[in-house]
Amino acid sequence: MTVSRRHVVAAAVLFITFVIEAWEQVGLVYVSGGIAADFGINNTELGWALSAVAFGMVPGALLWGVFIDKLGRRRVTVYSLLLYAALALLAGVSPEFWMFLILRLLSGVAFGGVYATTFPYFMELLPTAWRGRGAVALSIGFPVGTLLCILVSQALGPISWRVVAIVAALAGLWAFAVIRWVPESPYWLAKQNRHDEAARVLRRFGATVPERTVFRVDDQSDRGVIRGLFAPAIRRRFALLVLVAFTFSWGYWGLQTWLPVLLEERGMSVSGALWFVAVSQLVSVPGYLLAAWLTGRYGRKKVFVGFVCGAVLGGVLFGLATDAGQMYTGNLILAFFSLGAWGIWNTWSGEILPTSLRGRGYSFTTSAILLAHSVSVPVIGAMMDNGVTATVTIGSIMAFLVVALLAVFPLPETEGRALD
Repeated sequence: MTVSRRHVVAAAVLFITFVIEAWEQVGLVYVSGGIAADFGINNTELGWALSAVAFGMVPGALLWGVFIDKLGRRRVTVYSLLLYAALALLAGVSPEFWMFLILRLLSGVAFGGVYATTFPYFMELLPTAWRGRGAVALSIGFPVGTLLCILVSQALGPISWRVVAIVAALAGLWAFAVIRWVPESPYWLAKQNRHDEAARVLRRFGATVPERTVFRVDDQSDRGVIRGLFAPAIRRRFALLVLVAFTFSWGYWGLQTWLPVLLEERGMSVSGALWFVAVSQLVSVPGYLLAAWLTGRYGRKKVFVGFVCGAVLGGVLFGLATDAGQMYTGNLILAFFSLGAWGIWNTWSGEILPTSLRGRGYSFTTSAILLAHSVSVPVIGAMMDNGVTATVTIGSIMAFLVVALLAVFPLPETEGRALD
């Protein structure tokens, strides 16, 4: 196939879906002061509140992973978005902290389906030659979502943090756009022996497929059951996928979530800290674009390793900064390379496993990402409550990026290879 107008439309819809994912992951970070004041909680309790959605998405991604391979990519995306919208809306109007925490946790369980399926879904709609560049470009939804979150938080936050939470919840109604404009994955349809439907989807995207075509599918992985992930040919790469996902996420989210607070502790005003974060997100866009271009020329592994090395150097410079210039430079380098690396990882980790294991396997790697996110936030909050310096805190975060860098080397290259 070549890229058609229908590819562009489906990409735009899933791009907005990922924008909503990114927004939700940082959705209340920039109005956290209002949450703490409203409920009368400390940094450790606030850390648990901010990470509740991510914590809920850990079992949520695993739970939805069962349905991704049974119900299909499209249904899981739609059901997950709608259920999230209802629960997040209830959380936004909760009168008590314990109720708010539980509902945020449950909304995370609901949202886990969107997080686990967006990238595999998108990659299974793209031509092989465009898969790497397209999926990395999809990752640009993250800085867009973060910037949109900052904009909404600054516009509506002075009214109430609850208004920001309600607006975020209503974004779940984007499920109806998925129903209207994004077809089911032809890979999944063929795997379910629904060959006529798979052929219709491919024709819709401009491919020439004869009538009564029967597609060849890979049945070696036992139709996506968990034991397939631990088969001799799969288990080593699956374990490495989970390890890299966990350590890379800890290294990124451990700093990102508390960045406004860390900046304020170094003397920056609240508005200055938010401006600093916004500039960092803008800088990440060319990082994504460069990663998308480089991965097509040099492959996933080389570019990912190079970008993680750049992120570590930026983090070290930020941690050791003695003036504002060094602090800005270090964080801009960190944002440029770490988010470019995320774009590659979102693609690469979805390509390594075969179709019958892709949904389930991706749900495990996203659960590892979310577990690191949810645990790192309160741990770092506790470190700050107990007087650990910002330099030591950032140094511990960078150590996780180094582990991710070492663990990624044995993984296979997938650039230019058709999906199994």
